[in-house]
Amino acid sequence: MSPLAVIAILFISAFASGIAVFFVKRDNTHLLKLILSFSGAYLFSITVLHLIPEVYHTHSAHDHTIGLFVLLGFLLQLGLEQFSHGVEHGHIHHSEKGSNIFPLGIMISLCLHAVLEGMPLAAGHQGALTFGIALHHVPAAFALGSLLLNTSLSRNKITLLLAIFAIMTPLGYLFSKAISSGGMGHIEQYFDRIMAVVIGIFLHISTTILFESGSADHHKFNKKKMIAVTLGIAASLLNFLFHPHVH
Repeated sequence: MSPLAVIAILFISAFASGIAVFFVKRDNTHLLKLILSFSGAYLFSITVLHLIPEVYHTHSAHDHTIGLFVLLGFLLQLGLEQFSHGVEHGHIHHSEKGSNIFPLGIMISLCLHAVLEGMPLAAGHQGALTFGIALHHVPAAFALGSLLLNTSLSRNKITLLLAIFAIMTPLGYLFSKAISSGGMGHIEQYFDRIMAVVIGIFLHISTTILFESGSADHHKFNKKKMIAVTLGIAASLLNFLFHPHVH
């Protein structure tokens, strides 16, 4: 997949999902939850099948600290969620319409999270990961759009903020690509550690999505969620079987 295609898919998936709040009702979120379940299972499987083996394969056999960076990424995402309040998991927060309080902490946290999400794309498996991240952005961007819509911001400002969020993951991809190609001095020697941090973030996000279940969920929906999770794992397994991986 070409870099331009990766950037286009990542941007359009997030931006289109965000501005969808202007045109669709936000009451029924079952479809978003199913998409989230599918993408969570898919991201978890891709991380386990591809990213973790590769980062350990490329890391020095005499340096066993790579696991510390995975743990650091896990804890970093835990910290980011204190500011984002789970919007990246598709949590739609309802506040009083016309609130003058701009969710700055949420916006910064989501943008940082989005930049980090794009970084593994430079390591390969662009098609598989791009698909998973793009799906993950659908409920996240919709939740962010819903939150911004409840503020006193104009539609134009909300659209601009959604565009800023949408461009963050492509920027993370381009930044990571520059690192991996040695285009940023000697920083490329730390690429595997950066990737390990992102792996920790992916593990936190995907497991949180998979293990979250609202008390209001009905048994029928839980069955649909299980099907979505199974399909997500199956899709990643197909990619694992038919695409080259670490030897």
